[in-house]
Amino acid sequence: MRGLAAAFSRCCATGALSALAPARCATASQQEATAHARAALAAAVPSLGPVGGVPSAPSGARASTRAASAASRWSAAGGSRRGLSSINRVRPVPAPPVASPLPGVRKVVLVASGKGGVGKSTLAANLACALAGPLGLRVGLLDADIFGPSVPRMMRLDNDGLRPGTDQAGKMIPFENHGVKCMSMGFLMEKGAAAVWRGPMVLKAMEQLSRGVAWGDLDVLVVDMPPGTGDVQLSVSQRLPVSGVLMVGTPQDVAMLDVERGIRMFELVKLPVLGLVHNMAYFTCERCEHRHELFPSGRITREIQGKGIELLGSLPLEPSVARAAEDGTPTVVGSPSSASSHEYVAIARRLQQKLQDNNPN
Repeated sequence: MRGLAAAFSRCCATGALSALAPARCATASQQEATAHARAALAAAVPSLGPVGGVPSAPSGARASTRAASAASRWSAAGGSRRGLSSINRVRPVPAPPVASPLPGVRKVVLVASGKGGVGKSTLAANLACALAGPLGLRVGLLDADIFGPSVPRMMRLDNDGLRPGTDQAGKMIPFENHGVKCMSMGFLMEKGAAAVWRGPMVLKAMEQLSRGVAWGDLDVLVVDMPPGTGDVQLSVSQRLPVSGVLMVGTPQDVAMLDVERGIRMFELVKLPVLGLVHNMAYFTCERCEHRHELFPSGRITREIQGKGIELLGSLPLEPSVARAAEDGTPTVVGSPSSASSHEYVAIARRLQQKLQDNNPN
């Protein structure tokens, strides 16, 4: 703990702790700033949680009193002054409030991963098309990746200048292609523009993209989540009536570790994980038709399955899938006889069964 406090004191001297004490850190002497940083850190420790923030520091005598009280409570709870090594002792995330329904939407499925670059958006687009085409459901696709929207390109809706209209109630009308209604931040920005926003703006945009859209009657709304376990993931999990989560990653342990972290986050907010998908798991040689496993399916996958989370499918690495995503025609639509297409449809069927089992209404 002393090491952390010393590090915080150095940061405070350079102004890096302005978020903790904006007024004091800018004008106080180094000794006063150091004492104030230590008090703020001690006061913050007991309230740290998996999604918690650091509160503003108190001032004067109240800071010393509250810091001493906080340190006492931390010690009584078994906390160590050598560091924040006992992360399991922090308070868990409280159960989220019941999210209000989306008018006309029966089921909401999140397609998530703990990291980027594992083919999550490709899976979400093909899954939506499989549910809409071969399975005949009414499907929507929401692109929740504010900073890296992929749905417009993957669904061939990326014409520059294409903007959604509004209905009489002022809600945005989603675009539709391949039998799927789509909404994305990419429809609201100039092509190639970057959303350089802080958290509150991102959450406000996410609310507009979900509840500010006239989805109509949908059997399933597929949500392409951004990678990680941050503000957007928590906001979507708590504000939308989520029926379940589908996790995706490549099979090796280094990728599955991040999937496991994502699963833990959804467990904390009381959302069911419906299954796991291995993407780019193997490729089949065009000459000898031999199947080559690209990654070892290791310990983490077995641990996840040990928790009762089923592996719903393993997708091959096929160049045609990447070309289809670039062209805006998902594989399920453009190459329905391919191995990937068959597996996407099989995953969609298993997912539909999971939704019926978990949410019969």
